[in-house]
Amino acid sequence: MKIGFDAKRALHNHRGLGNYSRTLIKSLDKFFPEHQYQLYSPKVKDEEFIKWSESLSPSCKTISPQDYLSKKFPSVWRSLLLNNELKKNELDVYHGLSHELPPGIASENFLKVVTIHDLLFLQFPENFSWIDRQTYFKKFSYSVKSADIVVAICEQTKRDIIEYLKVPEEKIHVVYQSCSENFYELIDEQNLDLVKEKYSLENPFVFHVASMEPNKNTLGIVKAFKKISKEIDVNLVLVGRGKDYKDKVINYIKENGLEERVKILDNILTSELPALYQLAELFVFPSFYEGFGIPIIEALFSRTPVITSKGSCFPESGGPGSRYIDPHNLDELADAMKEILLSESLKKQMAQEGHEFVQKFHWKNTSKDLMDLYFTHL
Repeated sequence: MKIGFDAKRALHNHRGLGNYSRTLIKSLDKFFPEHQYQLYSPKVKDEEFIKWSESLSPSCKTISPQDYLSKKFPSVWRSLLLNNELKKNELDVYHGLSHELPPGIASENFLKVVTIHDLLFLQFPENFSWIDRQTYFKKFSYSVKSADIVVAICEQTKRDIIEYLKVPEEKIHVVYQSCSENFYELIDEQNLDLVKEKYSLENPFVFHVASMEPNKNTLGIVKAFKKISKEIDVNLVLVGRGKDYKDKVINYIKENGLEERVKILDNILTSELPALYQLAELFVFPSFYEGFGIPIIEALFSRTPVITSKGSCFPESGGPGSRYIDPHNLDELADAMKEILLSESLKKQMAQEGHEFVQKFHWKNTSKDLMDLYFTHL
């Protein structure tokens, strides 16, 4: 079978959509090497992504624009010209991994699949400009209408697609995403110590990683931590890029004299994240909304107990061993952190239950679910 992927984010994006794409592609390549995979993307320049693409088997081929116009305007190639490229390559399946399918694809004979991760622009319109909301709605609507299969990354996203985009339920299939295999195994003490020393992590710490945007509730984490900071000898470590909202977080830390207790790490290497998760006493992720919440399963694979939000997709990704709180209630978050941090037996129990639960998201299982879905609809 010949399967094509929209690989722009796999080869250009360091965040969630890029991680999803890379993990999906690499897992299929690993567990189903008998198929051919074509990765459609503008030319790759980032060394990290070049190395990643070189780690794939010969079954994976990257296809980038070749003529002058397409190289000069890769966004035009990816949107207006890509369908001709797909038709020429005689695909069996084309999968848009990040909400999009190219114009004109609806009439093609190969199986058309699109993954919808979340509908944040409809759930939190105040965080998006008017023009962005209109653009996203047009793109998403076209994609779900043109696709033969709409993949939702969790049951909550499936419900949102039905409600907001009016897609028939029978067209939507939930295929859970996984995380990088780098989180699956324990790291030896020597390498843990190297990361600890590099970032001066002398004290035990609570950990959080996410882009610093309002819906991630990073400021809420810092405020809740302040409530218990005098009662526990544990620090808070934050990892995430951001702009205005990140500035608010930094200003709050300074204004409340938390500089010695709250550390924001910038320019973390992807390869160092598993060590940071495993070094942490506790992972907190009180987001207001997520499509799925990959950091939650990264923490669970890392055998780190998790506090996350009630409702939405969070119980799907966190399982029965995680602690759930109202993300608007900072006292509840503070109390949960304090209780878990002060109990070694509770931390151990949560870590063990979480690690057992998260195996359902192992990439061997998620890749099989996706391949089965392809074959069922061919």
